[in-house]
Amino acid sequence: MLIAVVGPSGAGKDTLMGGARAVLAQDARFRFVRRAITRPAEAGGEDHEALNASAFAARQEADGFALFWEAHGLSYGIPRDIEADLAARRVVIANLSRAVLAEAGARYRLRVLQITAPIEVLAARLAARGREAPADIAARLKREVTLPAGLDVESVSNDADVAEGVARVLAALNRAASDAQGL
Repeated sequence: MLIAVVGPSGAGKDTLMGGARAVLAQDARFRFVRRAITRPAEAGGEDHEALNASAFAARQEADGFALFWEAHGLSYGIPRDIEADLAARRVVIANLSRAVLAEAGARYRLRVLQITAPIEVLAARLAARGREAPADIAARLKREVTLPAGLDVESVSNDADVAEGVARVLAALNRAASDAQGL
């Protein structure tokens, strides 16, 4: 089963997934995907495979990505080798764009793990980052984002401390592993 992790900026996706990855590091039922991104490694953010635009295009042309998309001026790709893990009934966890969820759902057994937080929590986290002006944060928070219809979606609210949020994600991932084995 492919678990597509989605959620708004400030929901704490990277924090919760990092905690879950640390707990499940030795559990062979799970694979956390390292995305390829046309962003330098030293740019910060998630641990990713940094590719320049021509290397990304070459891998895309060689059918090296199971899924790929563009967002915010960058290209993102999920490696094709996830398909061997899926065939072995492993749970593959990847941070995906909502723009590729319908395609992912058509090609793979998909569950969406939507990480959310109350709007006031999102606002405080975005302001603490210092990346955007208050007006930009307000506009971001007003945007309604809907998921494609018909997807298997599980929501986790990240409205407590990190340990509780990680525990909620672990519970969701363990349910997915049970479901994946019960094909």
